[in-house]
Amino acid sequence: MATEPLVVVDAANVVGSRPDGWWRDRAGATARLRDRLAPVDRRGLPGLAPPVAVVLVVEGAARRVAPVEGVRVVAAPGSGDDAIVDLVAAEGIGRSCVVVTADRALRDRVTALGAEVRGPRWLSADTDAPHHQSTVGDPTE
Repeated sequence: MATEPLVVVDAANVVGSRPDGWWRDRAGATARLRDRLAPVDRRGLPGLAPPVAVVLVVEGAARRVAPVEGVRVVAAPGSGDDAIVDLVAAEGIGRSCVVVTADRALRDRVTALGAEVRGPRWLSADTDAPHHQSTVGDPTE
């Protein structure tokens, strides 16, 4: 059984949380998110010491985004939320599991399985700049 913390990122929700023109190129915006996540497996996140297993769940136009070292990419065959719930049920039980999303319905579904939920700002506070000790306030933002 895996012991490293599992971080499951709702790519569509996290990408959509930034008004940076992502809608013009969803796959490109998702690839940029994936690249920002790449160092997380080796350096961890606030409250999660490395190594960390990072899974980016993609859907729609972003399904063509490939994995990179440090980030496993799971292309949802249908609903991204359903794929995240299935992933948490299969791999998150018995270990620290954090789902990064702002989707309230998804939050309810994964917390029922024992996962913690953090909002996109929790993730971006630590992945947008060179590694530093994060000073994130509310982890659900």
